[in-house]
Amino acid sequence: MKPRQTYHPCFCTFIPPHVLEQLSKASEAVVDEKTREAARTSLTQDNQMRANRAVQAAKTPKLGDIIEGVMAPPKGTAGREVYSCAFQWGEPPPFTLMRGEGDPLTKDDAVNAAYNHGGAVRDNYKNKLGRNSIDNLGMNQIHNVHFGMQYDNAFWDGTKMTYGDGDGTVFTNFTKDPDVVAHELTHGVTQHTCNLIYADQSGALNEHFSDVFGSVIQQAIAGQTAHDADWLMGDGIMGPALAGEALRSMRAPGTAYDNNFIGKDPQPDHVSHYYFTQWDNGGVHINSGIPNKVFYLVAMDIGTDKAALIWYDTLQKLPPDAMFQHFAFFLTDSARLLTNNGQVPIGTSQTVRVALKEVGLY
Repeated sequence: MKPRQTYHPCFCTFIPPHVLEQLSKASEAVVDEKTREAARTSLTQDNQMRANRAVQAAKTPKLGDIIEGVMAPPKGTAGREVYSCAFQWGEPPPFTLMRGEGDPLTKDDAVNAAYNHGGAVRDNYKNKLGRNSIDNLGMNQIHNVHFGMQYDNAFWDGTKMTYGDGDGTVFTNFTKDPDVVAHELTHGVTQHTCNLIYADQSGALNEHFSDVFGSVIQQAIAGQTAHDADWLMGDGIMGPALAGEALRSMRAPGTAYDNNFIGKDPQPDHVSHYYFTQWDNGGVHINSGIPNKVFYLVAMDIGTDKAALIWYDTLQKLPPDAMFQHFAFFLTDSARLLTNNGQVPIGTSQTVRVALKEVGLY
């Protein structure tokens, strides 16, 4: 199955379109019209921005107002810039610089969360993997918060991050969960490393690597090990209606959610259940469950940080149109090389092969 190249690789949302579609059509007995309308508006906005990216490369918006005393850091210094869109839609969004690198806390929790979690992502990549920001050249992080009214998503568009505040019932503010920030910024890392085409199997791998490093960084922030972690993605942005649910489970793909609001988690955990669809760029958020399970199994055996070394090395070897077979080949190759270098334990190659076999990829 050759990945289709009709989708621009630089517009990656955290909430999959099938989830918003399900929420927009939920029964009136389950969810109120205000929440359904928020889902419809968010889906429409995503589709419009996705279409725009298909015909023109993403461009960094011109800077808007600047709060007195707040300055953006010099470009190429891996600095953080957090802006407020003031609940307005549009592309590029009007925004105000609220906090630059080294600036003190603000009174806006979303600004502070984007700043802090963005810093954790930057520091983890630098200290654990030797990477100098998103592009490995000191690229500054741009975070736009308070995008639109009750916007049910967050996205990386090729140059910057943008976050909604959620509808307050099903989804809450998207900056509050560190794995959301880490997941989306990792799309930027992938873009500047091997630029995996955002469709079909290469797109599922794109989503997979974002889930991997989203989980890696969330565990680092929480001081967790592989055995302590819950391996859930997006559980921190679930609103009161979905308390206890998540968007994806790396431990058990297909079990993250099952409710009347957004339906049932469709992720497979084995290649024999690969989900063929035209929706969601060929099911990129769905089929990522297959390689996600591989990472979970390997991390449980050798530890999350050691597994992350293998996955980061693999990311640097993949072609843009990589399929699952490429992933399996380069993953085992990276495990072998890192074992020879003494960076991962002896026996790791066997661990990787067993994990790949469990999901039908070896």
